[in-house]
Amino acid sequence: MPYEIPAPMLAKAATTVPDPARFPGGLLFEPKWDGFRGLISWDGETVEIGSRGAKPLTRYFPELVEAIPRLLPRPCLLDGEIVVATGPAGSQRLDWEALSQRIHPAASRVARLSAETPAMFIAFDLLAEGDEDLQALPFAARRARLEQLLATVPHPLHLTRTSTDADTARRWLAEFEGAGLDGIVAKPLDQPYAPNKRTLFKVKHARTADVVALGYRIHKSGSGVGSLLVGLYGDDGVLRQVGGVAAWSDAMREQLVRDLAPLVERDEAGQAVTGEGERSRFSGGKDTSFVRLRPERVLEVRYDQLEGYRFRHTVQFARWRDDRDARSCTYGQLETVAGYDLADVID
Repeated sequence: MPYEIPAPMLAKAATTVPDPARFPGGLLFEPKWDGFRGLISWDGETVEIGSRGAKPLTRYFPELVEAIPRLLPRPCLLDGEIVVATGPAGSQRLDWEALSQRIHPAASRVARLSAETPAMFIAFDLLAEGDEDLQALPFAARRARLEQLLATVPHPLHLTRTSTDADTARRWLAEFEGAGLDGIVAKPLDQPYAPNKRTLFKVKHARTADVVALGYRIHKSGSGVGSLLVGLYGDDGVLRQVGGVAAWSDAMREQLVRDLAPLVERDEAGQAVTGEGERSRFSGGKDTSFVRLRPERVLEVRYDQLEGYRFRHTVQFARWRDDRDARSCTYGQLETVAGYDLADVID
């Protein structure tokens, strides 16, 4: 009988590595993998891969669908992360762009990419084994069962490494970013699995940068600023879009339209000039156009990491920096991260 795939257990943000002594049952620390959350169901006949948003991922990763029945010793329901690694041996790292390209409607492209950029599954929880539902067990018991289940299972299935030591977690936070990971997760050892509940803790890198306002998109309500597009100057003097700032309050959305009005680029007829935003495979038919701004105003944002030339996630507004010249907002201000071989992260 197929397993029912639950909503995944979630984590809330923490600014520092939590102290295990504050938790009666202790904590288990894990690296935070930067990939697609995946719940894999193998009932002995069928493989299904569910996502955090309840959308099926099964068709996009045929190499995992093939490997799971062949490698797993018995039916089970796993929670983990789907990741793609690229780069030469000795300096591999997680590649979000390569992973995101795997979500494609064409079966021929999915098949080609499954061979060119094959995915791995990093397991970190076991929710069912055989006919036994394990979700009510404390995490310590589920982790022990997971270790037994995957003890001899080879690539592309992996067991995430763990530690109960906070100092080790801090070292991972500093070192593993060089392999493309984006933080650490702390899990109370005495808790049952809690679908869709934020009972775990995640610690990610917190950094700031001064960026240039390039334009804005109208909020989906049709009124006010929905997101503010921002950019940085490269060594070649070219201003590149690097991400967006969202999550404004209703009042701030309307205020931004008024504050940014003097910077709106206009044509000879006085109409606002619009640009076409960058599209991704997740955009679909979504309108990506934006109102263009003269690149004169600077703001400080909070971000966690860079992916290529762009911020990996949506950044957060910190404050306006009217004391800064826009041309001074370059990539040179961003913190560089030492490389770290992904093979040294995966046990």
